[in-house]
Amino acid sequence: MQDAGEQQLAAQAQASGAFFIPDLCAPRALLFLVLLAELMVLMYTLAVSSLPRFDWTVLATGSVLVQWLVLASAVALCLLRGWFSRHSLWLAAAGSLLLVVMVTGLSSELILRFYPALLADADDRWWVLRNTLVAALVTGIALRYFYLQQQLTLRERSELQARIDSLQARIRPHFLFNTLNSIASLIASHPERAEAAVEDLAELFRASLRHSGPGDTVAEEVRRCELYLGIERLRLGDRLQVEWQVAEGVGALPMPSLILQPLVENAVYHGISLLPGGGVVRVAVAAENGEVQVVIENPRPEPPAASRGERMALTNIEQRLLALYGEAASLHQWAESGRFRVALRYPAEALV
Repeated sequence: MQDAGEQQLAAQAQASGAFFIPDLCAPRALLFLVLLAELMVLMYTLAVSSLPRFDWTVLATGSVLVQWLVLASAVALCLLRGWFSRHSLWLAAAGSLLLVVMVTGLSSELILRFYPALLADADDRWWVLRNTLVAALVTGIALRYFYLQQQLTLRERSELQARIDSLQARIRPHFLFNTLNSIASLIASHPERAEAAVEDLAELFRASLRHSGPGDTVAEEVRRCELYLGIERLRLGDRLQVEWQVAEGVGALPMPSLILQPLVENAVYHGISLLPGGGVVRVAVAAENGEVQVVIENPRPEPPAASRGERMALTNIEQRLLALYGEAASLHQWAESGRFRVALRYPAEALV
């Protein structure tokens, strides 16, 4: 009987279209099955034969039989995998087990009838039953392993998404706080600009809520940055200049939401806004060696004012990248001669 957690994960797997039995027709899965089957035959041969007189006949005949059963069962499960995935877990497991038992029983009967020379005990009618029982036990263990592996994957994915949502939630209030401060500073002196800023803020949040998740693209994140920069220009005027260097074809590549915008916000809030003469924020986005590479550079006061908010945003972004991509992603920062630069990279692959 499944507990509530397992039932929730099973429902999540069914809703996402996932199935606990992997695609056994995939080359990697077939290679794994062949190697595992041959290892089992080798272990059996070592168990029934003495080391000085290794029984190569048992190894050969066992390899032919087991490999045939494994490959035939894998192909049968692969062909019926789509049908099984549309039914309940118990029906799919029972059907898969019955399918492997039928393949094993039929194949054993055919071998016993047409190729008795391959077997020393070909006239033993218990041989077919023995094979089906062994196949049932091994298949049951394999199905349980596949199920537990799926549950572990779903649980890890759920925990990862919860962690990412938590990190992302820390950034949203920070951004909203800074934006509202910018609008508040315009109300008394430039009410029409404040009204325009509120409209830009509404559009920005609509863009964020319309599609905010791992499946965002570079173009969508750049659009969020442009909306944010439009709000800041109402406050900073000509003091804020931005140079975009977005390589051709990069816009369609994936980019996690709220990765680029907080970095641009840091450049404006902790750099440009603190300089009487303002400055230029340079944002470069490119793709190279299967990676998306982003570099953001801005001037800053010298010596720089310590800011907990800036460090928190950079730390959160770095943790989100590590949670999504592991060691394949990185974020580095440099501060020298009144300038601050942040560079990040991550694989240019869409997240599931």
